[in-house]
Amino acid sequence: MGLEAALPRELYVDDAAWAAEREAVLFAEWFCVGRADRLATSQAVAVDVAGESVVLTCDDTGELRAAYNVCRHRGSQLLDPAAPACSVGALRCPYHSWTYGLDGRLLRAPHAEVDDPTAFSLNPVAVATWGGFVFVHLTPEAAEPLEPSVARAQATLANYALDALVVGASFHYEVAANYKVLLENYNECYHCGPVHPELCRLVPSFAGGGSDLDWEEGVPHREGAWTFTTTGTTARAPLPGLTEAERTRHKGELVYPNLMLSASADHVAAFVLLPHGPARTTVECSLLFARDEVEDPGFDPSDAGELWDLVNRQDWAVCESVQRGMSSRSYRHGWFAPMEDESLDIRRWLLPRLGRRDG
Repeated sequence: MGLEAALPRELYVDDAAWAAEREAVLFAEWFCVGRADRLATSQAVAVDVAGESVVLTCDDTGELRAAYNVCRHRGSQLLDPAAPACSVGALRCPYHSWTYGLDGRLLRAPHAEVDDPTAFSLNPVAVATWGGFVFVHLTPEAAEPLEPSVARAQATLANYALDALVVGASFHYEVAANYKVLLENYNECYHCGPVHPELCRLVPSFAGGGSDLDWEEGVPHREGAWTFTTTGTTARAPLPGLTEAERTRHKGELVYPNLMLSASADHVAAFVLLPHGPARTTVECSLLFARDEVEDPGFDPSDAGELWDLVNRQDWAVCESVQRGMSSRSYRHGWFAPMEDESLDIRRWLLPRLGRRDG
């Protein structure tokens, strides 16, 4: 394939286009909000979904539920979005003390007569899990099952037992770029040679323009290297259950619209993108390891963490440069060079959901 027109400028920089995309795409698809183990039983936390605040709760049985973080009485937020997960038996509004169960039922409305408490339950949000990640859907009445959205990643990464891995290191980034710029950057390795010299020394084929990379079987490292660390090796054992190829190769997957996964032999890097507008994205990067490795008193993830932090900062810097360039009045749209896999081209996923055919 030759050069093809990329998405038009307004989908990256225009406030009206951003508002339409939130409604038609981000609020109408399963959206990853992080790892399930951030919630112990009888806990609650507020999470952000493109500007909407959602309360996640986990009851004594371990069942996850989600609802809009909005009291049905006068609209106050029930939980502070900036607060960490808290241990609760119920959700009490800080304004007038209307109180809800962890399942969203109205339990108490002081000094008010509520004839039908069920009519004042919290507005629900659909919730599901896959691979140890929590996904929410802000339009639950229209939500399809989660499985089709994760089917490709489930097949490619089946042997990594993602749901059994635990966070061993984490990084937080604020990136001045549209979340789609980050997704498109992740989808191609055309940029790897110019932007990631250290990474290309570890995986030489990344320097070749990004074509002919076998992501299903994995991409091999240089001779003597077998994982994403500063040296290409580590004292940690490969994850159990991997094939011989997976023990020496690297795999990458993307679950639209906001979860990027990079699988190495001893760990998996997970990136949750949290868009805040047309030109700002929070990135939560978690390095996931086998539980017994993390619980070992000598556990030290710095060999992987140092490489990932370097590569991440290189990516975010070039993504911010792209965003600044897209804001120029001279920019109309970019161009796609050949991709590793057509199915990873964001245009084919996004445009039908926007009811558009351009790009």
